[in-house]
Amino acid sequence: MTGQKIWLRAETKPAEARSALTPTTCKALIDAGYDVTVERSTQRIFDDEEFTKVGAPLVEEGSWVKDAPKDAYILGLKELPEDDFPLEHVHISFAHCYKQQGGWEKVLSRWPRGNGTLLDLEFLTDDAGRRVAAFGYSAGYAGSALAVKNWAWQLTHPEGGPLPGEVPYANQDLLIASVKESIEAGKKASGRSPKVLVIGALGRCGKGAVQLAKDVGVPESDILQWDIEETKKGGPFKEIVEEADIFINCIYLSAKIPPFVNVESLSSPNRTLSVVCDVSADTTNPNNPIPIYEITTTFDKPTVPVTLPAGTQGSPLSVISIDHLPSLLPRESSEMFSEALLPSLLQLKDRSNARVWKQAEDLFKEKVATLPASALA
Repeated sequence: MTGQKIWLRAETKPAEARSALTPTTCKALIDAGYDVTVERSTQRIFDDEEFTKVGAPLVEEGSWVKDAPKDAYILGLKELPEDDFPLEHVHISFAHCYKQQGGWEKVLSRWPRGNGTLLDLEFLTDDAGRRVAAFGYSAGYAGSALAVKNWAWQLTHPEGGPLPGEVPYANQDLLIASVKESIEAGKKASGRSPKVLVIGALGRCGKGAVQLAKDVGVPESDILQWDIEETKKGGPFKEIVEEADIFINCIYLSAKIPPFVNVESLSSPNRTLSVVCDVSADTTNPNNPIPIYEITTTFDKPTVPVTLPAGTQGSPLSVISIDHLPSLLPRESSEMFSEALLPSLLQLKDRSNARVWKQAEDLFKEKVATLPASALA
């Protein structure tokens, strides 16, 4: 049966092993009458043959540019490689250009210049305004894992030096085993488990952060779960600095609030805090509630040291701020995301009557209307 065409493009961002479709969801689409084409990929966590086995034809990486039918949906996760040629297709991906990020005009203008359309995954929402598919839980889980490993590394390497680089794990069990090994070394050096404070603990991201801590053996009494109720009095919070070893921020803010922690609050003589993981990676956000660092970190260099106030005593402090944390667990995070996205993909055959896609297209048109004329020339 011939159905709607979906072309899964290969991801090109370094160390990005996730996929918008998995063999499982690819098969579900094919069974529903969709024509699904999959580009080969050497960095995707799923082997090409896994897609072949469910009936998807394989094509060369990047071939969507010249070979994809004009009525095919080009599906991917991360932004396209930097280029300037007009885009003729309908693309479904995270484009990171709707919040006027740096260079947004160049990115967004490619679609109207080619009569194409962007349906941005970040802004697909259900009737309640909740995103239909997100990587939040996986981001929190991975961020928490790296934070615990960094806590242990600091204890077992008192001579200093940053946490070594990480690469994606083939599965969650391997990640848990690695973190458990680290935490045991940290406990041997300190005589205890780390105390972990999670802000945003009731959300997807926070739940992932809390679950990792539990999975690797941190006692529940040592996991402080904060959300709106605990933060409504306004920061900075001395509890973060003086009661936690690890602080994990799972809140993305669009409005200015008092910071959760700032450089001044780190001068406390009772500071225990040695690791911050900003899962939201709000580095350049003027509303960043953790204004103690300035750069986004990467898997090969996961941490950045914090410059403490002069005369401050105690252990060093470092921040983890990686903007694609779910890539640490690409198989599980892809399965979770793709399964959540599948019901919406199954509505593409009748896109004009599907609220989630109509809303996405309306938002695209709204954002295009804000482009300067020079970007469309």
